[in-house]
Amino acid sequence: MFYQEKMDNALRFGDVLKGFVLASPVIEEPGSVETYEIAIRLPSYCVVLSPCCSIGHKVIALSPLIEIRPSFFDNPYFEEDLTRINRKMEPQQAVPPHVWEKFPLEVKQERLKEGYGYALFDVFVYEKHDLLPKYTVNRRQGNMETNYYLIDFKNIYKTRCDKIISAENSPLSSKCLQLSIQTRSELRDKIAYYYARIPKEDELFED
Repeated sequence: MFYQEKMDNALRFGDVLKGFVLASPVIEEPGSVETYEIAIRLPSYCVVLSPCCSIGHKVIALSPLIEIRPSFFDNPYFEEDLTRINRKMEPQQAVPPHVWEKFPLEVKQERLKEGYGYALFDVFVYEKHDLLPKYTVNRRQGNMETNYYLIDFKNIYKTRCDKIISAENSPLSSKCLQLSIQTRSELRDKIAYYYARIPKEDELFED
C-alpha cells in the first residue's frame, strides 16, 4: 500500500499538500546582486521533505510533484510498476534489455560487481491516485495517459508559513495524501542515500 487510507492529524514527511507557493532566486553568477530574478512556482501539489520531527517554527521544506519522464516507460521493468524506481534493484533491471545487451562485457561485469542498488537516485515516484490529475506522456510507441508523478531531490524549496507552528499545529486542510509507513521509509532511505553518496576523490579518506 503506497498511501495510508486514514491520514494523521499532523503533517508528515512525504505528505502531499496543496496551496503552497514556491520561490527561488535566479542569478547570473555569485555577486551579481544587481541582476537577479525571483522564480515563482504555483504547483498544484507539493511534497513535504522536512523530517516529521522538524516540521514547525514557520518553516517547511517542499518539493513540487512533477510529471514522469517519458523515458521511464522504455524500461519494461519500470513500466510494470514505476514505483520500482524508488527501491534498489539488480543492475540489469536498471536499463532496458536492449541497452544492457549492447554494453561491452567489461561494463556489464563492473555493474554486476557494484551489485544491488538504486538506478535513479535523485527522484522518487508517487503512485497513481484518483486525486492526482491525469496528463499525456509522449512515447515513441504512442501517447498515453498516466497520473504517476515524481519529486526531484534537486528541486527542494524552503517555504515560510506563519501557520506552521508544529507538525500538529499546521494548516491541515492543505493535506491531501499521506504515505504509508513503508513508503515513507522508502522515501527516507532513498533521500538519505542521495545525500550520503561519497565522491570518488573522498573515498580514500573513508577507510
